[in-house]
Amino acid sequence: MADSSFDIVSKVDHMEAQNAVGQAQKEIAQRYDFKGVGASIEWSGEEKILLKASAEERVKAVLEVLEAKFIKRGIGIRSLDEGDPYASGKEYRIEVGLKNGISSEDAKKISKIIRDEAPKSVKSQIQGDELRVQSKSRDDLQSVIALLKGKDLDVALQFVNMR
Repeated sequence: MADSSFDIVSKVDHMEAQNAVGQAQKEIAQRYDFKGVGASIEWSGEEKILLKASAEERVKAVLEVLEAKFIKRGIGIRSLDEGDPYASGKEYRIEVGLKNGISSEDAKKISKIIRDEAPKSVKSQIQGDELRVQSKSRDDLQSVIALLKGKDLDVALQFVNMR
């Protein structure tokens, strides 16, 4: 019997991200507490979102709206790389980046968790910005997925290509 495997990836669906930003823009345009404070959300390139408002607490409120829309669209907020609010002229800004791929440090952490806590028949290998996990038993692979979902990691993980 051949080995079963799956891949661990961290990718943001760009269409869902655009939809979340569009919904957040609509909500900010309609909400009374954002009237007259120059609150806005816009794309700044392919992987960055720029939030603007006239006060620091208002720009943080815009960030909360954006996070809520991302959660509603099924995108984990761990895949957002939020900067700190900074003043730019008369307005405050926050730059939010989208994290795609698993960094080598995070991949090593995940691989170590699998090595230490998963069943011994499970093997993992780092392949660029993703991990391949293999085992003879599909039940062991499912236990690895449950193990990683239970851990508090800094990246949003998706489990794909289950074979």
